[in-house]
Amino acid sequence: MILNVSGRTDIVAFYSDWFLNRIKEGYVDVENPFNPKLVSRIDMNEVDLIFFCTKNPRPILDNLNQIPIKKYFHVTLTPYKKEIEPGVPDKKEVIASIKELSKIVGKENVVLRYDPVFISDTYSIEYHKKAFERVCSLLEQSISKILISFLDDYQNVKKNYSKLKYKRMDEKDYKEIGISFAASAKKHHLKVHTCFEDRTLEEYGFVKDECLSKELATKLTGKEYKKEWKARKGGKCHCVTMADIGVYNTCKHYCAYCYANYDEKKVQKNFLMHDPFSSMLIGTVKEDQVIKKRKS
Repeated sequence: MILNVSGRTDIVAFYSDWFLNRIKEGYVDVENPFNPKLVSRIDMNEVDLIFFCTKNPRPILDNLNQIPIKKYFHVTLTPYKKEIEPGVPDKKEVIASIKELSKIVGKENVVLRYDPVFISDTYSIEYHKKAFERVCSLLEQSISKILISFLDDYQNVKKNYSKLKYKRMDEKDYKEIGISFAASAKKHHLKVHTCFEDRTLEEYGFVKDECLSKELATKLTGKEYKKEWKARKGGKCHCVTMADIGVYNTCKHYCAYCYANYDEKKVQKNFLMHDPFSSMLIGTVKEDQVIKKRKS
């Protein structure tokens, strides 16, 4: 089994103590986001790989040795300012944390996400070209590759248009980004990827590859993984199936483009319900909920 920690919230940034407690206890309970009556119980002894997704690895760095399971990190670093990402730490701090993380788990286990890319009067093509080049120059010794994606019209994105003020990208924009990003990556001996994007930019030197493919999962764990995450993105995503232990509307980064947060008041309410000693990320298992062990 592969644990996704997490595509629904930033567990590393805000709930590391809880996650480390779940490692010690040996199991975690996850409420089904579409049917709250059902709870999946995951046995940590059956986890072969933890796929961490975070914008701030700092809170867990000193405790990674407490996790006796193979670790693979995606760390998101974007060039946006506080009005877009109010809860994300200073970029210099994140870069320092990525460098430290790389020394602990190895650069082959750290992928940088420059995600999502959108353009506006503030964040022009030229702005992105300079930002991407700087990221490559600062982290070429600490990461294995860079994965980019483009802004999607999620509910939260539409709601926050007044903050984002994004423009529709045309083919000229994609070409300019494709040529520039590919050149920067090559200059710094990095590979640049896209995953389940309509515009893969392969013609400019990008590699179309999954965030976590079946082949990579097998390489990392020594076990064969066959199932793909077909339900995601209408079947366009071919990442290997993972068990996400996060909860929507619980991330305090409050990024204006986020798909996992769409109600800030609910984020605050959920955060107050968090107990670092509970088996669940938010709240506790209720009497009317049915717990079923998740099959490996």
